[in-house]
Amino acid sequence: MPQIGWLEILIIVSLAIIIVGPKDFPIMLKKIGSWIGSVKKYVSDVQNQVSSITNETIDTDQNKDNDEKINNKDLNDK
Repeated sequence: MPQIGWLEILIIVSLAIIIVGPKDFPIMLKKIGSWIGSVKKYVSDVQNQVSSITNETIDTDQNKDNDEKINNKDLNDK
């Protein structure tokens, strides 16, 4: 994974200030921050949904295994 050093960050910020302008730069940063927050929230929601689905699947499989064990035990007892 490439690393970004302080010099690269300084160059990117300087170019952004020159291109966007010093007045609109804070507004742009807030907008980018809100987009990043929205994306993080969306990814977190997707991860939670996938996790809950896998937990439900695991629980269902365990319940099936328990039911089979109980049925086999009942058959062996008779």
